Amino acid sequence: MAWQQLQLSTSAAHSEPLEQLLLEFGAVSISFIDAEDQPLFQIEPGSTVIWDATVLLALFKSDHDLSQCLAELSKHPAIENRSDLKIEILEDQDWERAWMDEFEAMQFGPRLWICPSWQTPPDPQAINIMLDPGLAFGSGTHATTALCLEWLSAVELKDKTVFDYGSGSGVLAIGAALLGATRVIAVDNDPQAITATLDNSGRNHISSDTLSAHLPDDTPQVMADILIANILAGPLLTLAPTLKALLKPAGSIVLSGILEEQIDMILEVYEPLFEMQPPEIKDGWVRLAGIKK
Repeated sequence: MAWQQLQLSTSAAHSEPLEQLLLEFGAVSISFIDAEDQPLFQIEPGSTVIWDATVLLALFKSDHDLSQCLAELSKHPAIENRSDLKIEILEDQDWERAWMDEFEAMQFGPRLWICPSWQTPPDPQAINIMLDPGLAFGSGTHATTALCLEWLSAVELKDKTVFDYGSGSGVLAIGAALLGATRVIAVDNDPQAITATLDNSGRNHISSDTLSAHLPDDTPQVMADILIANILAGPLLTLAPTLKALLKPAGSIVLSGILEEQIDMILEVYEPLFEMQPPEIKDGWVRLAGIKK
């Protein structure tokens, strides 16, 4: 069966009213797409954040009459020009297979890969994290995750204790465990992230003795050799004393989730506490690393 896809450009303020309107007119699904490559951060766990400039895609059955919907949209304050509305006919296909075909295994450094569960790892002898793209909280495709995985892949983790602070899907914690860390402690303020981390850890056959996941208030009172925090600049500024306290003397800290223009304000807070190294930048995102003083 073919489908009709209606596309329109809108703003964050108009996204929800337009979504409700289109659902009332019979849309079977609504998707939102970033129109201007804007970084999007979820400040509060469970909150819904929409890009300032958004492309909205509404899917209708092929025989659905859109004339009344289009007439209503043409009068909506979010639609200044009816030419912004586009309708495309989508032929039916195996959508699950098409989605799966979009993703390939990704390599981080010489010895670490992330592989979708439906693919055979390209290098069976490498360290392979089995993690499906599209999972909430990150699956390795973002530049900040790549920067952290590349750092982990380049250091010796045998007999090390590692904190993954702001673990999300647990990809960094899992990577650290598979790379040889003796103990990995994942911390996140979202209970869904804790669940995702533990589920993904189990998929990668990591024991609970090696990797555990906790809410911040339940963080084990241990000192680590390495702490990675791939979160946001704001929380990193606030958490600096907390993160320092979780590290042994001369322990390594790795910070990401930072934009280029935020480097100076992060260094202003962290340089009194750590011997910071030059930043690594990828696609406008930054990794900062240092040694505890």
